[in-house]
Amino acid sequence: MIRIVYLYLAFVATNVVAQETSRIKFKGKVTSDVSVLEGIYVINLKSEQALVTDKEGNFSILAKAGDTLLFTQGQFKEVRIGLTQKDFEQEIIVVKMMPIVNQLREVIVRNGINAVSMGIIPKGQKIYTPAERKLYTASNLNATANAGTMMGGSISADPLLNWISGRTKMLKKEVEVEKKESYMRQLENMFTVDYFVNKLKIPAEYVKGFEYYSVENERFVTVLKSKNVTMTTFLIGELATKYKEIIASEN
Repeated sequence: MIRIVYLYLAFVATNVVAQETSRIKFKGKVTSDVSVLEGIYVINLKSEQALVTDKEGNFSILAKAGDTLLFTQGQFKEVRIGLTQKDFEQEIIVVKMMPIVNQLREVIVRNGINAVSMGIIPKGQKIYTPAERKLYTASNLNATANAGTMMGGSISADPLLNWISGRTKMLKKEVEVEKKESYMRQLENMFTVDYFVNKLKIPAEYVKGFEYYSVENERFVTVLKSKNVTMTTFLIGELATKYKEIIASEN
């Protein structure tokens, strides 16, 4: 008799656990005052499942009561929703997201004096990085006409020589390297080595390699530049999983 009671209790406990852990499709729609609703990340913070909305803002994600959904995208304020049983009784849940408005502080311009108005910098001139300046110099012909025409003028031979020597190609690579180094610094300012080793479980000797691996990923760089910490943290977790698989396959 006691054995039967134990078996019954075990059966009930198993059913309770199954009910607690099972997730079902949860449908919703994101709305906003702006027209672009595609590509908004929907993340189940408990199961760590993530997806993006379609062009109409619709999504469908596995969830259960007690889960928390995070809605995030660079141009919107983050929204977190704790799901209750009532939410699952609705056919679809509507989530309103508010766009981020950058309110500028008041700026007082005195006498209109600046580098452009004084003729120091031409209006609309682009500011180049050191590598970009070198590339610009190597890629453009500089013609100087003594009498306002090509007759009697002189043309710099540098671009032709640069083309022959492959220097322009090298300088383009230098610009790309400069950008990658900038992303690396941004990544290192956001995450410590301790985070990579203890949280993401990247072996210490592979941390630098993982940083290079991350900034080679266009999707990750896009999110990194948006300075969305939540989404950057989520994506770097995904990259860490893939990187550890690469390490394992090589060893």
